[in-house]
Amino acid sequence: MGGYLLRHRDFRLLWGGETISELGSQVSGLALPLVAVRVLHATTFEVGSLTAASSLGFLLVGLPAGAWADRLRRRRLMIAADVGRLAMMASVPVTYAFGASSMVQLYVVAFAAGVLTLFFDVSCQSYLPFLVGLENVAEGNAKLTGSAEAAQIGGPSLAGVLVQAIGGPYAVAVDAASFLVSAVALGSVRAAEPAPVVPAGERAPVRKEIGEGLRYVFGQPLLRAIAMTTAWSNLFSGLMTAVEIVFLVRVVHAAPGIIGLLLAAVGVGGLIGATCSSPLARRLGGARATMLGIGCNLAALVIPLTRPGAGLVFFAGGYGVTAFGTVVYNVNQLSFRQRLTPERLLGRMNATMRFVVWGVLPIGALLGGAAGTTVGLRPSLWLAAVGEALGGAWLVMSPMRHMRDFPGHRLR
Repeated sequence: MGGYLLRHRDFRLLWGGETISELGSQVSGLALPLVAVRVLHATTFEVGSLTAASSLGFLLVGLPAGAWADRLRRRRLMIAADVGRLAMMASVPVTYAFGASSMVQLYVVAFAAGVLTLFFDVSCQSYLPFLVGLENVAEGNAKLTGSAEAAQIGGPSLAGVLVQAIGGPYAVAVDAASFLVSAVALGSVRAAEPAPVVPAGERAPVRKEIGEGLRYVFGQPLLRAIAMTTAWSNLFSGLMTAVEIVFLVRVVHAAPGIIGLLLAAVGVGGLIGATCSSPLARRLGGARATMLGIGCNLAALVIPLTRPGAGLVFFAGGYGVTAFGTVVYNVNQLSFRQRLTPERLLGRMNATMRFVVWGVLPIGALLGGAAGTTVGLRPSLWLAAVGEALGGAWLVMSPMRHMRDFPGHRLR
């Protein structure tokens, strides 16, 4: 995880702020559903709907977000998103303190925070090549992903301890504070971001700009294959996420602290993946490393075998291996996309990808809530695991199966 960017002041600020906000997000990612289950006694479908609300913004505003990210200075957009997320998360402990907590409020918080996260992430992926240069995007992506996975190790464990010590609603306040840290760090970046590539007077209508982004992604065979692979995997990942906390609480009877430790195992796998992603790409080639990463989804098939006691190893091990593969896959395919895409299209390319690959998450979450209610929690996990395991089929059917590495040039 060393390299040139450790000496890059502005990247360190971006990296540090993003790491702290990721840690906070991991806390609220466990604390919010635990508030729903333990404080508001939500049903399985209500918890699935809460998961869906957090990603619904990717489906509703995912494409316009890219057009706006190409029209505005991206750092300012990221700071505004951090401030908005701070306000949303801070509302949870405040309403609880006044006895006004409800599932409706949690839905609103999850949805609004998800929309703001969409704008932040699209802007960040488009801002990184400017900040560090195209030759350093792979290192930058590996470091950002590695810190996110490190946060996933500490975040759930911290969340479990906080939920048991002070309660879920007050644990969410940690996430609110993390967004303040991120906003201040981004505000301290010295590099002057240039104005958007296309002047305001020459811009096409947003609808046409969205169409250009869609045509670019789906007209390029490798980008199309990456979009379909990730969307398929995320659909079933959303299904699994919707039922896993309820499964651990009501079937496995795990305490919040144990759940936090189990989810931390996911972060361990992801952190190892972030450390290995660049060496694997150098040794195997970027395309083959990407194929290897998605192939690790096969490990999801052991997750439904989870039982109390020693059987918890199936959850930790299955999730840990899939997390390793997911990070290897994501770092390599994202770096390829950033190097390939013209700067003026970066926001729309990233937003189109987010719309396609994250827009399915609320659908998967709703399916998970419905499946958990009708056929049971463990059968729902089996459905999700089999679906995730089949995700690599899209890449196997694409030109990537014949490639060792990705093209290294940027299109015009």
